[in-house]
Amino acid sequence: MKLKLQLLLPAMFLLAGSSAFAQARYTHSHNDYANNTPFYKAFYNGFNSIEADIFLVDGVLLVSHSDKYLEPERTLKGMYLQPILYALRRDTTRRLCLLIDVKREYSQVLPKLVKELRPLKMYLLSKENPTGRLKILISGNRPVPADYHKYPSVLWFDDDLVYPHTQAQWDRVGQVSLNFENWSKWKGTGAIAEADRKKLQKTVDSVHTYTGKLVRFWGGPDVPEAWDVQINIGADVIGTDRIEQLAGYLAKKGLRQPPTAAIPNKLTK
Repeated sequence: MKLKLQLLLPAMFLLAGSSAFAQARYTHSHNDYANNTPFYKAFYNGFNSIEADIFLVDGVLLVSHSDKYLEPERTLKGMYLQPILYALRRDTTRRLCLLIDVKREYSQVLPKLVKELRPLKMYLLSKENPTGRLKILISGNRPVPADYHKYPSVLWFDDDLVYPHTQAQWDRVGQVSLNFENWSKWKGTGAIAEADRKKLQKTVDSVHTYTGKLVRFWGGPDVPEAWDVQINIGADVIGTDRIEQLAGYLAKKGLRQPPTAAIPNKLTK
């Protein structure tokens, strides 16, 4: 059973002040496959991170948010892996994170995923290939930290601060992703409650200070007012379903990381 987040954060997390880390703004295409031009719209708008939810069906990895909408032609290979391979071959400076949200039992999905990643081997970021230009980040249904070592180092893991980690386990974490609604029910209209803003701020500062990992919030309002809040509290990866709007918004503010910027696994001071 997963323990409550509050029980696993050290008391000092709640006392952390402003982060000492310079905050970069990376762009993440949330549920990318649901937009009208999967992969290509996010990629050509310079996004650093793209998300695909997957199911294993009859030996094939299919992309969908729900098993109610599975279609045999919407494969991970065809929608993402092959386009990424082609894109990285053409653009030798581009870097990308592919966040894969596993929707069913990971013990069956991950071995199949590792096999499908083989054509991309030379590009995959890992301990053995630290200059790799493609980071594979596993989210959703994933192994507990104690089992990370059972999987190839080309797989990095998304974390939600539910389980405690050893340092070796933290080393396999690619970023921390948290549900905005666990901290605030604000819907993006008017000003966010100051108490909620402070809770969000303390959480981001604490993750930065005690883990060195980047922070992404999901499930919050997808509007400029909420992007402002995330920027002001120091969230590193800003996610959206509104690709062109977020790209333009961050570009105007001069906060957007270029598409050649890799989303690191650990911040540097």
